[in-house]
Amino acid sequence: MLNRRTTLPTASLAAAAAATALALVLTGCDTGSGAADAGKGRDGKPAVIAPGKPGEAAHTLSAEEAAKAGDDDSPNAADRSYVRMMIEHHRQALVMTGLAADRAGSAKVKRLAERIASGQKPEIEAMLGWQKTEGGEAEGDETKGGGTAGTGGHQGHAAAMPGMATEAQLARLRAAKGADFDALFLKLMIAHHQGAVSMATDVLAQGNNVRVEEMAGDVIAQQSSEIRRMRQMS
Repeated sequence: MLNRRTTLPTASLAAAAAATALALVLTGCDTGSGAADAGKGRDGKPAVIAPGKPGEAAHTLSAEEAAKAGDDDSPNAADRSYVRMMIEHHRQALVMTGLAADRAGSAKVKRLAERIASGQKPEIEAMLGWQKTEGGEAEGDETKGGGTAGTGGHQGHAAAMPGMATEAQLARLRAAKGADFDALFLKLMIAHHQGAVSMATDVLAQGNNVRVEEMAGDVIAQQSSEIRRMRQMS
């Protein structure tokens, strides 16, 4: 009777080797001293390696610490600054769109202005509500009433907000009619939208609050779409 030696297929051998390696990682087994503690925190429980900031080393967190860190979306300075300035930015857009009904020559421009206004009014209300719940400025007083509200912004903050129209540009827009208004409105509003998208992109990288992230994402999606439309109309 012939002796036969059973040979495992190559794929089976590879799978077995992979399973063995995985088991070693999960159990922390190693022949070196102290390897049994690998992957565990000071309390002996599984740990999470958290990457450090640029230029800093990674550090170890317990499972509980990692869970707390993951759930912490407390607003930071970037979140608060973004909401405060975007309220003002949106309000200037409402000033500009409010001129279209009597001055625009194109029905398409009038409809576009109405669409922009209908989108940004509720966004302002949402941001004001966020300020109240998060303990920031409750009303954005610098843009409500007073000498600067009619121009759509507090000039002390305007330099920090890309895309904001200047006093001179708004004066020109108010004085324009028909096709001249349409051309200037589209030019100024495209720049205004691009500034808003830039601000929203920045807070996605620098902020920490989930709700602000959601609002910024809405701004990017809506205003990027409107930029494409306005470029086609220009």
